[in-house]
Amino acid sequence: MEQNTVRNCEISNNNNKDDKETSNNNNLPSELSMAELELLKKLEEANRLIESDTRSLNSLTDPCTGQTQGSPSGHSRMSSITSQISTKSSEEQIVAETGEEDLWTTWGKLLNEWDSNYKKNTNIVKELVRKGIPHHFRGLAWQMLCGAHNLQEKIKYSEYMKTKSACEKVIRRDIARTYPEHDFFKKKDGVGQESLFNVMKAYSIHDREVGYCQGSAFIVGLLLMQMPEEESFAVILKIMQDYRMREMFKPSMAELGLCMYQLDTLVQEHIPDLYVHFQSQAIHTNLYASSWFLTLFTTSLPLNISCRIMDCFLSEGIEIIFRIALTLLTIGKHELLLLDMEGVIKYFQSEMPKKFEADQDAVFSMAFLIKINQKKMKRLEKEYTTMKSKEKEDEIELRRMRTENRLLRQRIDMLETESSELADRLIQGQVTRAEEEETAFAMKRELAAIKQHDINTNQKLVEARDRIKNLEDLSSKPTSLEEVSLRTEIIEQKQEMINCLQDELIKVRLRDAENEETIKSLRGKISESEEERKREREDIPEHNVASLQEELAASKLREAESNLALKDLRSKVSELNTMWQKHLKRSENPGAQSEVPSTPKKLLGSLLEGKSDAAKLEEELMTSRLREVEGMAELKELRLKVMELETKTHVIHNQLKRRTEEVQKLTDLLEEGSRKETDLQTQLRESKRKYTDLEGKLKEDLMMARIRDTENSQCVAELTQKISNLEFKNQEQTTEDDLTTSLNESDRMRELQDKVASLRAQTNNFQLPTPACTPLVEYKLFFPCK
Repeated sequence: MEQNTVRNCEISNNNNKDDKETSNNNNLPSELSMAELELLKKLEEANRLIESDTRSLNSLTDPCTGQTQGSPSGHSRMSSITSQISTKSSEEQIVAETGEEDLWTTWGKLLNEWDSNYKKNTNIVKELVRKGIPHHFRGLAWQMLCGAHNLQEKIKYSEYMKTKSACEKVIRRDIARTYPEHDFFKKKDGVGQESLFNVMKAYSIHDREVGYCQGSAFIVGLLLMQMPEEESFAVILKIMQDYRMREMFKPSMAELGLCMYQLDTLVQEHIPDLYVHFQSQAIHTNLYASSWFLTLFTTSLPLNISCRIMDCFLSEGIEIIFRIALTLLTIGKHELLLLDMEGVIKYFQSEMPKKFEADQDAVFSMAFLIKINQKKMKRLEKEYTTMKSKEKEDEIELRRMRTENRLLRQRIDMLETESSELADRLIQGQVTRAEEEETAFAMKRELAAIKQHDINTNQKLVEARDRIKNLEDLSSKPTSLEEVSLRTEIIEQKQEMINCLQDELIKVRLRDAENEETIKSLRGKISESEEERKREREDIPEHNVASLQEELAASKLREAESNLALKDLRSKVSELNTMWQKHLKRSENPGAQSEVPSTPKKLLGSLLEGKSDAAKLEEELMTSRLREVEGMAELKELRLKVMELETKTHVIHNQLKRRTEEVQKLTDLLEEGSRKETDLQTQLRESKRKYTDLEGKLKEDLMMARIRDTENSQCVAELTQKISNLEFKNQEQTTEDDLTTSLNESDRMRELQDKVASLRAQTNNFQLPTPACTPLVEYKLFFPCK
């Protein structure tokens, strides 16, 4: 099939040379410079010398093995010289041919004789691939370059189409996002989308560890533009296996991280200014280069350039991706140094493809000139693996510490709850203990009172008994009848008195008990009233209520002072009245016929008339007493005014005190609010930290759940595949059994036919008298069923 396609391409090439020259951008240059002509002449002369001296070359190498005589390993100096001479001669011949013949004819011959040409002329094929594979030969050339043309897994593609994949839903979802503007993949459920779905489904079944990754769809889409489904499946298998892409598409994506680390180091080595700028702007390599490695520039560059990159990738491997990445960064260095993160992303999305497309050959030639040290790349790979192993160990340790921290927090919360419960119990115990001590103190006091009362009653009882003894002693003495009767009466009276006293004592004790109960209730009420008064004192009343209370207290004080003053005045008036009465009594004469003045005014009038010196003295005494009373009244009035002023000052002082208490309370509230605010801020920070921890834990759990789901789905798919294989084997077994039975029956039929034939032959040899009946007899004998 491949040879037919090559012949068809050659025929189309011969018929349409003008169209080929306009469409193919990868032809060799028609005009050569003088230096190149001189170089071609020197190569031709060297070829002639080598052709003339073939015997010397044959003598150096063994015709069978191609190795130098005397060196079985084939690694001697002479063998290397001969191999170099032979490769140079073949390369010069092919270069001369490419200069003379058409590029399409060269690729046709190369693909027709691929197995022999590629091994001998690897460098020439590499140079041809770098110049670009013609479009019509690209599908076949890609298969040849990666070795997918003779891959055995192509046979399994039809089996994979019958099997169900666990990734079908995800593949269906992402198909519309793969080359949405290309005509081949634009139509929904069209030929292109179905082909892409089939290849991706087949690979997800073939490699269940990788399954499906979105970036691989772009590579498969590029392959489907050049070749059918089965060939695309074979090429993607070889790309995954032999070109480090399988490790890149695994769930861990360890190979992608390694490539990013290697590219970062190469940028630091080749473009240090740009590396420093990216570090200052926090632009990581995976921000712009991850899609380059995952999709091989298919999502970042036009399709014609992506095809040329695929040519070089299949020929040289992933090293070409590093070279092109360094080339693109070098070309855009001056512009990238002036951009921030958003500008860098926009540059790689819009401006970089235009620059590449403007001068493809210059970019590719610049990329081919970049040298990458493979030993250094291996060393970077070792550094990255050690670094990742350390990170995994640190991650495991961090996870362990997080679990321990979570357990410790739970333990701390439990201890805090236990401590709070213990504190509550301690406070409650102290309160109950204080109450019990208070009740015990009250009971002790009551018990002491009862004991004292009992002591007093016992003393009275002892005294009564002593008196009874004395009376009995007195009664024992001989006395007269009157004394006896008197004593008996006295004894009876005493006995009645004792009985009365005992009754009275019982009543008193009952009253004491009742009084104690009332005292207890009153004490409880008093304590409640004291607590209520204490609360009322502690509570700051309102301004109106406080002012009214203070005015009431001041009025009560003034009322008390006025009552005292009134009492003093009454006492003074009563003294004056008594003195007046005494004066009237002394001034009375029993022999006088004139009436004594009955009022103080008449007395004062008689005194003014100057009756006697004693009267004058008494008058002066009365006036002095009256003045004293007036002075006392004025003094009391002044004292009342002073008291009123003192009450006003006291009210003002209380108001100031309330103001200061309110201010203090407001400051306390402010401090409490600030403290609560700080507590809330700390709680907010703690809740944020807990939220981040929970979010990280949820992400980890979600990732583990997804991994478990994928593993379960893969297991289900494997089981379904095993079931289908077993069913297929069962069908094969049944068909084999049917075939064996049918073969046995056919062998038996052949034996029976042979027997029938032999019997017919025997019957034909028989000579019977009635030959007309012989066939009938034969049929009746050997074929009774008919």
